[in-house]
Amino acid sequence: MTRAEALLAAARAGHHVIATAESCTGGLVSGAITSVAGSSDIFDRAFVTYTNRAKIEMLGVSPDTLRSHGAVSEEVAQEMVAGAFAASQATIAVSVTGIAGPGGSEHKPEGRVCFGLAWEEGLRTETVEFGALGRDAVRAAAVQHALAMILHSIEHDTHDSKANRSGNAYNLRNF
Repeated sequence: MTRAEALLAAARAGHHVIATAESCTGGLVSGAITSVAGSSDIFDRAFVTYTNRAKIEMLGVSPDTLRSHGAVSEEVAQEMVAGAFAASQATIAVSVTGIAGPGGSEHKPEGRVCFGLAWEEGLRTETVEFGALGRDAVRAAAVQHALAMILHSIEHDTHDSKANRSGNAYNLRNF
């Protein structure tokens, strides 16, 4: 069973609905989820916000946050995931922003990816240094990490989608 298939099963069992906000992965996280038959049961929407302007307009990321911290930062990942969660019917949302390469800098090297995860009662961020693996490999690793974050959260965290957004998953499946 692939990670996306495991995520689908866990999300169905927990009545979860997922949304994504992606930058460096360009929609690959949502693509991985929706590649599994039946994913419409648990997937609401995706925001592909590759530019800073898109992050501001679609997700409400603050221009000040972008200026102060840059697009590749936990602060921006936090605002991206909060925006995706607020603008969707999701019970859980994930964001991804990073430097897939080639390139990077001394302060923000190639392979640095920042993630955000949001649910009704919480939000967390983290940064992973995948290293200069090459663009495709960094993006693939970021997708797998985002899927793992959602899956781990569903399986181990204390949030319960029935209590948090009762009916959203059911309503989406029966739309």
